[in-house]
Amino acid sequence: MKIYKDLYPLIISAENLFTAWEVFKRDKRNKPDVAEFEQKVERHIFQLRRDLRDKTYTHGPYYGFWVHDPKRRRIHKATVRDRVLHHAIFRVINPVFEPTFIPTSFSCRVGKGTHKGVESVRDMLRAESKNGAKQCWVLKCDIRKFFDSVDHSVLLSILERRIIDSDMRWLLREIIGSYTSANAGGVLKAFR
Repeated sequence: MKIYKDLYPLIISAENLFTAWEVFKRDKRNKPDVAEFEQKVERHIFQLRRDLRDKTYTHGPYYGFWVHDPKRRRIHKATVRDRVLHHAIFRVINPVFEPTFIPTSFSCRVGKGTHKGVESVRDMLRAESKNGAKQCWVLKCDIRKFFDSVDHSVLLSILERRIIDSDMRWLLREIIGSYTSANAGGVLKAFR
């Protein structure tokens, strides 16, 4: 297993943070919080970079709201500043972990997604049923509040097996530790 060091400087580079902003803002320009951030984007990005460099960064609160797609779900959204940082981290650590994922995992992966997942299930059903000649069964299920139930210490131990960078570990702990579902009625309070 390959071990990664010195990822933190890559994440907090101005180039990475501005690229993360460009990726993040696509299809979100009409959102009031994104438009407000964009009005002073350079100031916000450079302040974020200073906070990361000086280790004074703290993750902001999450804002809860309901969506219907098609079932009713509670969503918790971080601030624009924090979501830009999430994108910056993803740009650096996704290549570390992407090769470790099973090929039939489709959610939230570059080049994958729902449509490719449906195509894969279709192909597996055709193969298993011998083109419909043989009966087969499929289990469709959902884990209720999956992300709310992820054990943070287990997640951190998985990440820290591959990432040997104390600054990066500090940042991952800050972000992962910032979310709790204990206060699902509105703004979630970060636990430290």
